[in-house]
Amino acid sequence: MEKTQILNDKGEPVVLNAQERSRANVLQAQYNNELRNTLGYEVDITTLTTISKRVVEQKFFTIPFADYMPVRVGEGAWASEILTYRDYAIGGDFGTGVVNTGNAKSRLAEVDSAINSIKVPILNWAKQINWTFMDLQIASRSGNWDIVTSKEKSRKKNWDLGIQKIAFLGMEGYAETNGLLTQSDVTANTSVITKYIKSMTAAEFDTFVQNVVSAYRTNAVNTAYPTHFIIPETDYVGLAAPVSATYPNVTKLEYLTRAFQMVTMNPNFKILPVAYADQANNADITGLNKNRYTLLNYDEDTIRMDIPVDYTATLQNTINGFNFENVGYGQFTGVKAYRPREVIYFDFT
Repeated sequence: MEKTQILNDKGEPVVLNAQERSRANVLQAQYNNELRNTLGYEVDITTLTTISKRVVEQKFFTIPFADYMPVRVGEGAWASEILTYRDYAIGGDFGTGVVNTGNAKSRLAEVDSAINSIKVPILNWAKQINWTFMDLQIASRSGNWDIVTSKEKSRKKNWDLGIQKIAFLGMEGYAETNGLLTQSDVTANTSVITKYIKSMTAAEFDTFVQNVVSAYRTNAVNTAYPTHFIIPETDYVGLAAPVSATYPNVTKLEYLTRAFQMVTMNPNFKILPVAYADQANNADITGLNKNRYTLLNYDEDTIRMDIPVDYTATLQNTINGFNFENVGYGQFTGVKAYRPREVIYFDFT
């Protein structure tokens, strides 16, 4: 019997004739017996049910993380780690090179170089999907849902969101797989930013603008200028407020962007938001649990993430023509600051 009572627009029951009731019962029985599994095949329908041609998919927040830090793809495939050498010049003070031509026994000062190395582990990742001939036949009854495509999208989204989170927060349980916001050897400054920029008074905002790049330059020993300022999304969306009542037509975001571009002499300087930098979104990350702002030099010699093998899916295969499966796989590392002085954090809680 029909599980759903049909009512008209007055709330009165609609009485089906014998033929209509028979068809409804047959359709209901088919869906009860065939479209049933733990993921929700079973759907109660009546003769008045229409299946939409559009399938609504789950939505997640995504971030183009390669805009925030260099990401190198395709190098070092199937290695177990990436070894990077860092070169140091050892030459002493320039003045030690002055030669005393009047002293026959004068010795020339020497210049030398030294190197050290950094090893970053590569992690392997793989997940499979499987389906049966029956799954295909049952799913095809809807006329607009492809079970294989749906499973593949689910696995690819699992990879994308996982790599995205690692890019910013790292992977807990893997000590050497850190993210952009969780570098252990990057300096954290707690004096320049003590509250959201959007909440600063005109005087506080002015002081912040004067000091933020200076703090970076001091940290980098004046060897580099920053190219990116990455801030909590909660603060970013509030920077549409005017700088002050004196300048109501200039937002804090516009003013700050122009100030960075002017001081760094870089017209392409970027201020970017990231939800992971909000304390509310990183409270469960060991050693973080704060609002974190990041100034960095976008250069793969400064900081980088590697994806030696990007997401790849094998061909679907079957042994008996009934059960099908394939595997999606890839390789990735965490983010590593190779020149940690060219990155600086500004934190407050």
